[in-house]
Amino acid sequence: MSHSPKPEAGGGLPVVQYWLEKSLSPQGLKLWQTLNHKSACLSCAWGTGGQQGGFVNEAGEYLQRCAKSVEAIASELQPPLAANFFEQYSIQELQQLNSQQCDRLGRLSYPLLLKAGDSHYKRITWEQVYQIADKAFRQPPEKVASYSSGRSSNEAAYLLQLMMRALGSNNLADCSDLCHAASTVGLKQVFGSGTSMVSLESLKHADCVVLVGSNAPANHPRLMNELIKLRERNGKIIIINPQIEVGLVKFASPAFPIKYLLTGGSDISTFYLQPIPGSDTALFVGIQKSLIEQNLIKPDYLQAYTTGWQEVIKYAQQTSWETITSTCGISHEEITAVAYTIGKSERVVFAWAMGITQHRNGVDNVKSIANTALLTGNAGKLGSGTMPIRGHSNVQGFGSMGVTIRLREEIKQALSQLLGHPLNDTKGYDARALIDAAEAGKINSLLCLGGNFYAANPDLHQAQTALGKIKTIFYVATKPNLGHFHGLAAENTLILPVYNRFENSHKTTTESGNNFVRLNNEGKSHLQSNNSDLISEVELITKIAHRLHGETPINWRKLQDTSYVRQLIAKTIPGYGKIGEIDATQQEFTIDGRIFTEPKFPTPDGKAQLSVTPLPELHIPPISDFNISPPSQGIVVILGTGRSYGQHNTVVYRTEDKYRGMPHRHCILLNPQDIKKAGFEEHQRVKVRGDGGELENIEIISGAIREGVAFMFYPEANVLFKAEIDPRCGTPAYKRVPVLVYR
Repeated sequence: MSHSPKPEAGGGLPVVQYWLEKSLSPQGLKLWQTLNHKSACLSCAWGTGGQQGGFVNEAGEYLQRCAKSVEAIASELQPPLAANFFEQYSIQELQQLNSQQCDRLGRLSYPLLLKAGDSHYKRITWEQVYQIADKAFRQPPEKVASYSSGRSSNEAAYLLQLMMRALGSNNLADCSDLCHAASTVGLKQVFGSGTSMVSLESLKHADCVVLVGSNAPANHPRLMNELIKLRERNGKIIIINPQIEVGLVKFASPAFPIKYLLTGGSDISTFYLQPIPGSDTALFVGIQKSLIEQNLIKPDYLQAYTTGWQEVIKYAQQTSWETITSTCGISHEEITAVAYTIGKSERVVFAWAMGITQHRNGVDNVKSIANTALLTGNAGKLGSGTMPIRGHSNVQGFGSMGVTIRLREEIKQALSQLLGHPLNDTKGYDARALIDAAEAGKINSLLCLGGNFYAANPDLHQAQTALGKIKTIFYVATKPNLGHFHGLAAENTLILPVYNRFENSHKTTTESGNNFVRLNNEGKSHLQSNNSDLISEVELITKIAHRLHGETPINWRKLQDTSYVRQLIAKTIPGYGKIGEIDATQQEFTIDGRIFTEPKFPTPDGKAQLSVTPLPELHIPPISDFNISPPSQGIVVILGTGRSYGQHNTVVYRTEDKYRGMPHRHCILLNPQDIKKAGFEEHQRVKVRGDGGELENIEIISGAIREGVAFMFYPEANVLFKAEIDPRCGTPAYKRVPVLVYR
């Protein structure tokens, strides 16, 4: 098998080639029309501006679309599945498909039902859907649940949680439970607000960015434009990641064509640290210790604007360098240099993604970063602060709308007044708790608004078993995914087709990860035909709710008007007052009370709350723990799972990952020394075993990853492990999974 060489920079020619390929395809014209549609990007939460145009961001800058946008839109522009498709293929045949094959089947355009014992999905009418829903949701509230992703609008999210809470259920699981819940919980404890305190405008004033556990070149490519501009103004970028991503070393952005042509791209990282997975708290305590020793902390700032800082300083001082460096695997000298750069910079932004949150101590990881920002006075100042990088387009908006088990008291009181009765105080199930509850037979009905609840979970055996005990599951989607064929209910599994964001006949809004609310224009679907039978998410939810709740105290029929929904959002969601005027003003806005340009925080005393973040105890199990006779060749490594460069969440657009040199989905990336130590060779086929399962015929790929660490693609590798859970936020430890690689 021949393997093409890895690119020497992120972005670059592969991106240009992909754009060209899609532009020249039969759907090329429609693709470009959609790229220019005034709506937020379907991909990441960095999303492009809405009302200003498809290629323009909130700062009025052009060329702000990326390959992720093209991938997502091209997938949505596929033709519909044939009218007789599900008559031709049984559920057993459909279960043989992988994620990419599911996505490439085409668009869903009519509702489907698979009954227990049936071998094929069958087309049904919407009236049949509503009859099943009416029965399914008239259950004790604790037995009714929802799961959602960030693919939908604020309006749909608001209606979903309103319908559920009107039923008396707080089981509002969300995909954020599996990714950034640690950020929300940790930041709320420190600053009183669980989102980014850095706007795009503020980021443009930074002179240093610390980027931790993020593969931004693949998942948030337009963030790279801001990092390029930061380097051009002599700023510093500190990358912390066990794996060297080529795009974080050098990135060739199509937004800077001259630089790309002349130099092959822009230098990104000033420092690149490769810590032991799961040791981020130790690394940041080490940075704090070095800042203290180099006299680079801000005592006056800490005294005036924070509490708990003395204990944090004392803990860092009392923790030995030997303990810190042995835990995180980064030398004293490297930590000292990075601390000096942070301490000497005027305005530092600390940004992170899943590499920080998806650990058993994810909340501590987040708080240790926040502590570091505060010790250096980098919170509540233009050009500085904490910036979690959200993955899905409107995942943060769902949280804002109340799709969460951690409902803010202000929203709770407002919704109680709106519904005319106090909300149920029972704690709901987050995503992982919902799987456990379903496995225990405690859930009868589940509504999945987007997402792939089955494949997003660790331990796919458990996920399939748990979903199989739920009586009725509704999957609201635009295209088929693995969950529709593997996450089958005990009695009724329904797939309900809806319009996507740029096809709705009404305006909607979405929220970026930097707290900017975007207005999405009406659109039209290419699926308009006699055979298509799609509706909007807003229409679906309101019709179900009307059957369940009637017209008191809320006129659910009237809520099909999204402008009316926005009036309710303005009255009940803190910081969202301007959304009530957005139809008249057409003015997109930044949410009030979240971007801190002065050190006044929405905590009880107005001060940031520092607290000690203890170093984790990290262990690597012996081969004997994997219940296998000693293999002739084998090595235990710490696996981190993640997306490929041609992937969004669980949806795979391209099987290969050119930037990592991984030619297909069934690879494991290992350090060359680990390959040699175990007696393996590159491209050899091996088995990989975790505590949840095993995969065979996995190809070894040599890569720039820390020794003792491995990387495989999500969701395929989810079958391997059960995952430890951070008890404070419910997020699984996808980034620290001990596995045995063996022959």
